[in-house]
Amino acid sequence: MTATPEATEATPTIVLVGHGMVGQRFLEALAERGLTATHRVVVLCEEPRPAYDRVALTSYFSGKTPEDLSMTDMEFIATHGIELYVGDPAVSVDREAREVTARSGEVFSYDTLVLATGSYPFVPPVPGKDAEGCFVYRTIEDLLAIEEYAKSKAEVGAVVGGGLLGLEAAGALKGLGLTSHIVEFAPRLMPVQVDDGGGAALLRTIEEMGLSVHTGVGTQEILVDSEGAVTGMKLSDGSELAADMVVFSAGVRPRDQLARDCGLTVGERGGITVDEQCRTVADPHVFAIGECALASDGRVYGLVAPGYEQAETAAATIASDEASFTGADLSTKLKLLGVDVASFGDAHGTAEDCLDVVYSDSRAGLYKKLVIGRDGTLLGGILVGDAEAYGTLKAFTGSVPPVSPESLVLPAGAGESVQLGPSALPDEAIVCSCHNVSKGTIRGAVTDHQCTTVPEVKKCTKAGTGCGSCVKVLGQLVNAELEASGVEVDKGLCGCFGQTREELYEIVHALRITTYQDLLDRHGREEARGGDGCEVCKPAVGSIIASLAPTIGASGYVLDGEQASLQDTNDHFLANLQKNGSYSVVPRIPGGEIAPEKLIVIGEIARDFGLYTKITGGQRIDMFGARVEQLPLIWARLVDAGFESGHAYGKSLRTVKSCVGQTWCRYGVQDSVRMAIDLELRYRGLRSPHKLKSAVSGCQRECAEAQSKDFGVIATANGWNLYVGGNGGATPRHADLLAQDLSDAELIRLIDRFLMFYIRTADRLERTSTWLERIPGGLDHVRDVVVHDSLGICDELEQLMRAHVAHYRDEWAETINDPEKLARFVSFVNAPDTPDPVVAFVPERDQMKPDLPLLSIGMRPAADVLEGSAQR
Repeated sequence: MTATPEATEATPTIVLVGHGMVGQRFLEALAERGLTATHRVVVLCEEPRPAYDRVALTSYFSGKTPEDLSMTDMEFIATHGIELYVGDPAVSVDREAREVTARSGEVFSYDTLVLATGSYPFVPPVPGKDAEGCFVYRTIEDLLAIEEYAKSKAEVGAVVGGGLLGLEAAGALKGLGLTSHIVEFAPRLMPVQVDDGGGAALLRTIEEMGLSVHTGVGTQEILVDSEGAVTGMKLSDGSELAADMVVFSAGVRPRDQLARDCGLTVGERGGITVDEQCRTVADPHVFAIGECALASDGRVYGLVAPGYEQAETAAATIASDEASFTGADLSTKLKLLGVDVASFGDAHGTAEDCLDVVYSDSRAGLYKKLVIGRDGTLLGGILVGDAEAYGTLKAFTGSVPPVSPESLVLPAGAGESVQLGPSALPDEAIVCSCHNVSKGTIRGAVTDHQCTTVPEVKKCTKAGTGCGSCVKVLGQLVNAELEASGVEVDKGLCGCFGQTREELYEIVHALRITTYQDLLDRHGREEARGGDGCEVCKPAVGSIIASLAPTIGASGYVLDGEQASLQDTNDHFLANLQKNGSYSVVPRIPGGEIAPEKLIVIGEIARDFGLYTKITGGQRIDMFGARVEQLPLIWARLVDAGFESGHAYGKSLRTVKSCVGQTWCRYGVQDSVRMAIDLELRYRGLRSPHKLKSAVSGCQRECAEAQSKDFGVIATANGWNLYVGGNGGATPRHADLLAQDLSDAELIRLIDRFLMFYIRTADRLERTSTWLERIPGGLDHVRDVVVHDSLGICDELEQLMRAHVAHYRDEWAETINDPEKLARFVSFVNAPDTPDPVVAFVPERDQMKPDLPLLSIGMRPAADVLEGSAQR
């Protein structure tokens, strides 16, 4: 309990039962209205810790600590004299005496009682539900118990429920090294948020990650062994699913038992009945807010934004201000298992006479649907796989967008696609639905309250402090308003660093900084120093250090010491992760030239390890289907045969493609194969902001497609023409001619300069094509710097490249010769000799393919889906 100011008999008392996200927001609303100075405020919290961010609960499994998730500033609690009792919930309420009894036996008198008891996980009443190995997914304590059991007693986990938390739970189990299954009674995943099309796109993407999904089936029984521990599940279709652990995430129910026991009115399906002021209909001295409340519109709201609105309404009513809660926006945006999923407005098109605009790309896992009224009004929508436009589209809901709906769902660069920015929004558009903050309010925070950063605007308006889905739009609006006012905008890499990637490159280079932690502690933002960094800056800095390794004295091997923790999955295992959890191995074949003996070696390795082989678009041979523990064994044989890593997994040079050139072709005018090999061997392993591709064509017929590459070379009768800034992919761009009729030495010198200038000045994950269009002066500036040395840095750029070439080492060879590095190549840390059971194959065309059959998704009326969901 915290200290409290001295209270008198006349001091009115507010007792808050429950201290979750909504309860904490209620306390803040009381403080904002000065009620903490005029009232005694008592909080009875059931959990052993004060309010924390339950929306971000799953981030615990990606490195966040319970302290990181905390939403409670104890200084705030103390300053406002709030009496906070942790681990001591209310057990009874005497409404006639206006008293609450806590579990500890202490009795608190109240003038106003606010119930924020939240909800409890629904566990289907099936036999075996209480067996050892059964868990729910609701609190930090639940997660701690799941983590401990998964590490010691489980290899296969099943999640009952394919909604928001169910998918997060399945991802958490997979992250803990378990084979993961999802069992959903409805015919699709996330049945409340997405429609059949969105569910199908989500299903495909999730199955490609190696999770098994079972839709349209319920759980009939939890199977147990003789000692009462989980061994599997019996499903409603008669099938059985083997599992060592079951996590129930089949929805929640309002926690209204305390209200029932004291005679408050509750709804037929649960929830404490309240009026528009969030006051209970049975007792004017008792309020209910959040997931335990049945609002006046007959709905129990399970999202944090409506809960915050109810907290504000209750606090305002207690302060005798006018306020009401008559309903809330149910829009939501999440990243589930790395997949963007969003829905907003009338997502399912329930309005009369509405129309749908749909874009679907099943290969890419994209599904976008807008619901449009006959008059052109945007009513709602669903986005799966790409929710970049969520903030803008949601803000336009209820109005007629300034462009056609069709143009808003097409991907960038496709047809008549239009990318509307936040600047197109009207001032009255709601940007943050959690706290009902409009664009005009955000602009006012900058212009009227002199806020110059997103954190300052958050503090001023509360925008972005709820679910966080509006933060990107918030940042764009703040920057646009600052720039319009002539104020310099913070363009730091992330919340950890105030510098751009280019500036961090210069700092690392000049000060010879060799570790991420040293850079963060010396040059990070003050509030980030001593911390762990974030997912934005860690790989970016890792790439910078790797690029400069020979010059600054750092290890050039990406899995040495701290560098290993900065890498993503592919770099971490020096191989590309595939859809079924296996990996592909791509040895370097410079210029696409390969001797018969080496072809035989690749064939023998593929045969002996049962790998699928394919010629790639970059003139290499890719071998798919290797389990993680097989990778070093495969590399050892490849290295013995003279192969090395092709860096298909890295943000680095991939390939230098070539035609056969003048050696064989009657049109060739230069030896394109030799040049391609020279370039590939020179730039192999060069870490950069994004992947690099190249090609050399032996004549103007351009068989190697050099003009679609980051740097491409085309032979002429007088030498070589150098093209830069091209790329294929979703938004192809033709490369621009940088210089022409170059000798071999001139060509290599200009490529050296171009690549090092790009690495030095590009932003993170920025291809050369995007960089060339963004950098001030564009191609002309790059030509001035690289060809004419206008900045006087070309000697330095060339020296950096020479250092890279001189210190190159093959990462595969480095790994297989180091027992400590080899130890990381296991499927399960707690069972290193156990292969991943998810990695399975079936034959196809004399080879094999992943055994991941797609499940069909049935069609049922919406009413049936909702009824089925309630029976899970």
